[in-house]
Amino acid sequence: MLKATLKSLLARKARLLMSAMAIVLGTAFVAGSLIFTDTLGRTFDGIMDGTVGDVVVQAEQTDDYGGSGGARISAAEVDELAALPGAARADGSIDAIGVFVVGTNGKVVGGQGAPALAFNYNDAPNQLGEPPLAIVDGRAPERTGEVVVDTTTAERAGYTVGDEIPLVTTGKVPRITATLVGTMTFGEGGMAGASIAVFDTATMQKYFMDGKDEYSSVWVTAKDGVSQGELRSQAEPLAPEGFKAWTGKSLADANQNDVQQALGFITTFLLVFAGIALFVGSFLIINTFSILVAQRGRELALLRAIGASRRQVVRSVLVEAFVVGLVGATLGLLLGVLLALGIQTLFATFGLDLSGSGLVFTPRTVIAAYAVGIVVTMLAAWVPARRAGSVPPVAAMRDSIDTGIGHHPVRRGLEVAVLVLGVVAFLVGLFVADSRQLWWIGAGIVGLVLGTAFLAPFVGRPLIAGLGWVYRRAFGSVGRMAEQNSVRNPGRTAATASALMIGMTLVALMGVIASSATASIDKQIADSFRADYILSNAVGQPFSSTVAEQVARVDGVREVSPVRFVSAEVDGGRLFATAIDPSTFADVEQIEPTSGTADIGADSVMLSTKHEGGRQVGSTVKVSMGASTKQLKVVGFYDEIQAIGSPDILLSVDTVETMGGAAADNWAFIFLDQGVDKAGVRAGIERITDQQPLVTLKDQEGYAAEQRGSINQILYLIYALLGLAIVIAVLGIVNTLGLSVMERTREVGLLRAVGLSRAQLRRMITLESVTIALLGAVLGIVLGVVAGVAIQRSLVDDGITELAIPWVQMLVFVGLAGIIGVLAALLPARRAARMDVLRAISTE
Repeated sequence: MLKATLKSLLARKARLLMSAMAIVLGTAFVAGSLIFTDTLGRTFDGIMDGTVGDVVVQAEQTDDYGGSGGARISAAEVDELAALPGAARADGSIDAIGVFVVGTNGKVVGGQGAPALAFNYNDAPNQLGEPPLAIVDGRAPERTGEVVVDTTTAERAGYTVGDEIPLVTTGKVPRITATLVGTMTFGEGGMAGASIAVFDTATMQKYFMDGKDEYSSVWVTAKDGVSQGELRSQAEPLAPEGFKAWTGKSLADANQNDVQQALGFITTFLLVFAGIALFVGSFLIINTFSILVAQRGRELALLRAIGASRRQVVRSVLVEAFVVGLVGATLGLLLGVLLALGIQTLFATFGLDLSGSGLVFTPRTVIAAYAVGIVVTMLAAWVPARRAGSVPPVAAMRDSIDTGIGHHPVRRGLEVAVLVLGVVAFLVGLFVADSRQLWWIGAGIVGLVLGTAFLAPFVGRPLIAGLGWVYRRAFGSVGRMAEQNSVRNPGRTAATASALMIGMTLVALMGVIASSATASIDKQIADSFRADYILSNAVGQPFSSTVAEQVARVDGVREVSPVRFVSAEVDGGRLFATAIDPSTFADVEQIEPTSGTADIGADSVMLSTKHEGGRQVGSTVKVSMGASTKQLKVVGFYDEIQAIGSPDILLSVDTVETMGGAAADNWAFIFLDQGVDKAGVRAGIERITDQQPLVTLKDQEGYAAEQRGSINQILYLIYALLGLAIVIAVLGIVNTLGLSVMERTREVGLLRAVGLSRAQLRRMITLESVTIALLGAVLGIVLGVVAGVAIQRSLVDDGITELAIPWVQMLVFVGLAGIIGVLAALLPARRAARMDVLRAISTE
């Protein structure tokens, strides 16, 4: 039996490859996702290991925008650390976040999420005993007005050594011009999209330390034979208040852990799409093996007749599935490398650029690809295999066995139960559950999709009948035959359509959520935007507060109200904090406290009612920002502040500055004097913003468009990843039609013999394909819209208050499905039309 199975399999290589394609694409996504995330992890591990010394003395907390909470180390304290008995040297380090190189095109390099860093140059070795920076061209910076940048940034910006380059910063000096005296690489050359600018120490102190001989951290290098732990023990007593001494190893590990937690969603995000691809692919595999079993019905019956048992027949089909899974996983593994490069390119558009890092290929990727590919194929082939073994030899020799979805009462009952449970969970999430509402709705959506897929032969009959009515009137007898072919085996038609249905469900779901989010943003901005203009940028990068101060001095500007996002801990828990100027914010939005007042001072805060807990007006909270901690009085509580996204805690800008937070604004609302020439004032403001590529000046419509743009960017990323599921579904249609044509070879020959032309035959198969595609698209869009509406209603309290269904987009999807159907039929229709009539008629 094994020999017979393998000979049968090798005799039909094309069928083998067609069967394996779904697994190829599914496992390719698994392998590509793992390769990309392993590469990402290795890159950040290298960065973290290479950016620490043997012992590092730094502030216990640093905020996300470069502020160190006012904590600095003097040059004298650095000298004390250098004099430790276990220290070979100690080097003061100054670092700043948000220092971007402006390219020759006038745009900043980066700015899409990855940080732009600046350091002072020194030749201190890292904990690995290697220099963290390696000069590639030119030399290190030696005096004021000189800078070295990483080679990738220099290339992207269009500069070479000797050029004058502009840089913008989030510090008090918003724009710096320096001479590029060298380019360098960091470690192995990978910085995950970050850019680096390196100045001499005096320059960094001038721009980021108020000109004082101070540093933000210190690297202490151990003498030979002195361990990191021993050196840390010596350095700890000398660490100033608010500072902590870390061993290089422990600090690198802590930083790596933070990065893994921050980026863990990427792995989950990609593997979810891999799971979707494999789930869609399983429908294709089930369908494919059902048809293959039917085509081999006579062959299997003869094997039964000469003594093969049912178990042997089942094993025969499962062996074929194993080979298909093995071939598919192998090809998928190879394709996964290319897909990893594609994912790398896709994420680079969001600022996560790994082009400087080589791909990481680990054993777990190989194991996962083969395990997933083979297991999914074997499970998908189990039902067709059981069906093959259960058919009596005589029945199989009469004709082909039934490939449709069985009508066993128990199975049908389970399928109905899945649909009913999905509906119940969906309704519970929508109308009953107060907590974990999204989980209930998500479970309901899964049940609805699976139930609809199982019962698609019944659910889809009205649509097929409707299309048949159109076909009969438009194409006559050819249309009638196309309809009859579609309903002849409703199980096969539905299983093929279900693969496309799942992809379309997700596409429609995301379309509804994205449209509702943008509609909610538009309404929120329309309701809350009172300013004439706003300074901001699309990716949330902060900009120097000096920009707002300069704009405030433009003739015709009445006032500028800055808003800063702050990284802060409140009573030990990290909250989303926002700082405002209380003296001007009333023009932005009138805060309506639920209790207390909105009079925020330098020593007070307001809290969202979500974090009220046991606190009340007059309570104090411990607020930590960087290395600075203060007890601040709670003067009031609020439900929402629409204009700034309803933060968890509201502070004043003065509080942030006194605690050493970065002087970097995220937004600045601009109000003009009554009756001024708006065009003239705008021109005056733009003369300032033209020097700041990170900052854009917008009115209400421009600001709304900017916010919509960021949502659309994420939506396009999701669409690109969902495209793989659509590709697999299209492949399923091609595969089903191709195998169906092979199965109906004699029928095709007879039709040609009685006068059906090649063009009519191609048209008939194309109409079958369009029926499958439209069935999947319509069912998917209906489910996706229903699911999207439910999710939108559950997210009303999170800001998605408006429901918007993109009907035009849905109609476009239906039209695209029709085009997909036409394209999917090209190869099967061509194959059918080229059959030799006499040979087809004589086929058994």
